Amino acid sequence: QVQLVESGGGLVQPRGSLTLSCTDSEFSLDHYSIAWFRQAPGKEYEGVSCISGGDSITYYANSVQDRFTVSRDSAKNTVYLQMKNLEPEDTAVYYCAIRWGDCTFEYEYDYWGQGTQVTVSS
Repeated sequence: QVQLVESGGGLVQPRGSLTLSCTDSEFSLDHYSIAWFRQAPGKEYEGVSCISGGDSITYYANSVQDRFTVSRDSAKNTVYLQMKNLEPEDTAVYYCAIRWGDCTFEYEYDYWGQGTQVTVSS
């Protein structure tokens, strides 16, 4: 049973940084594509970043390119999303999701975490 758990959200000032984590205590994430999505109040889900299974190729939405970095630590069975230079527009609930197959920003993922809130405000 896959049970993704996100952590690391919180309140941060504009231009600040946060690192989100996505892990599963029993299921290996290694050979699966892991994506980060976010949903701001009143808005649709938005694909933010993805790291592919096996070769760990990374993908980013234009809105976060050069500010966010996704990475995988196989030893810790964890995928990270490092976020820097955060803007109020980045405020949202962030979710990680897993699928067998290539990265996509469509909602074609098999399991999702419960989400972690990121609030960017002064």
